[in-house]
Amino acid sequence: MAKRFHATLIELLKTDPRFIDDAGELVKAAVIDRAWKIDHDLVRLLLADADIKAKFFDEIAGHWIFNLNTFIDYISDKNFLADSYTRFRNRIGLNIDGKFLRERGEVSLVWPYKDCVLEGGQTKEEEKRKEIFFNEILAQDEIDRLFDPKALTNWKRYTVDGERKMREIRRDGRGMIRENLIIRGNNLLVLHTLRKQFRGKVKLIYIDPPYNTENDSFQYNDSFTHSTWLTFMKNRLEAAKELLRPDGFILIQIDNREIAYLKCLCDDVFGSDNFRNGIIVKKGQKSLQKQFDSIDKLNAGYDTILYYSRESQIKIPNLFKRLTGNRASSWNNHWRGTDRPTMRFELFGITPATGQWRWAKQRTYDAVNNYRTVIAYIQAHGIAKENIYRCAYR
Repeated sequence: MAKRFHATLIELLKTDPRFIDDAGELVKAAVIDRAWKIDHDLVRLLLADADIKAKFFDEIAGHWIFNLNTFIDYISDKNFLADSYTRFRNRIGLNIDGKFLRERGEVSLVWPYKDCVLEGGQTKEEEKRKEIFFNEILAQDEIDRLFDPKALTNWKRYTVDGERKMREIRRDGRGMIRENLIIRGNNLLVLHTLRKQFRGKVKLIYIDPPYNTENDSFQYNDSFTHSTWLTFMKNRLEAAKELLRPDGFILIQIDNREIAYLKCLCDDVFGSDNFRNGIIVKKGQKSLQKQFDSIDKLNAGYDTILYYSRESQIKIPNLFKRLTGNRASSWNNHWRGTDRPTMRFELFGITPATGQWRWAKQRTYDAVNNYRTVIAYIQAHGIAKENIYRCAYR
């Protein structure tokens, strides 16, 4: 009798695809997890068999009450699956929706404080404060207060005629805001304040978050650890995702210090299928010079903009259109946009294919002479290749 009951329960549970692995075997962990959550589909499944119903349910005043502890104890018993030890000894680890990562072929991104909300100080006084982490389960009241819409004050309108007093925000017939807004404050609080008005309605989001280099010009904490920075970013990216409409996009600019961590985080938040590309952005000369003077690492000389769509099936708009006819000829001949006679000259008997050089004559000759000086210095002092870049920028 016990064996038949045992076999009946296993076969019944296997009819739910959530409880079996790729080989069609029952996954105890998935069943137990759903049982703890009083999963309605699981309860209905168990009620379908009279013997199983009698075993795991108690009748009280004409109602059947699921005896959760009895069911979990039964399923958890080491003898419930005859080959449980053999089958699971090499599969201990993290799982998603009841399937171990090895079975799903996915990457699970885990770090300290991932299950927390970090407000993130954004004033000069809060720049070096000790950040507070609100756990999503233990501090739900604090998180609710943090995310509740805030009153935005001191509104001003800037026009071609200067600053004007503002009485109300312009809206369309549906109540949607139809003005450009510049809001100063903690971006996490602002995102949640705007959520009710703009949820699912934003076509494009561009963000330039702290690079976590202790060298950022914005007045907020820019010296997080990797794990703290990831929590800071996760909270904000999840809020930003809610604002995107189905055909929306988000672009996030970052440098090479956090790019690898951010890419994994964005795959986790937006889905790896929604990653459309990484756009390379050259850094300004002043930024490059500052970094060459302050660090001993070979600087990449560029930032990366991670480009994600809200849905994977959305077609990317054509941002680069091929020019034809007179427009193409004009662009090829005057790529700077205007014809500059001061940049039309021969250099060592050479005239550029575009008809003009990038710089005026004197600046071009100064650059050539500077290049010769640098090369001569390198050769005279036997400078190693890895130091050439620093020398060139000095």
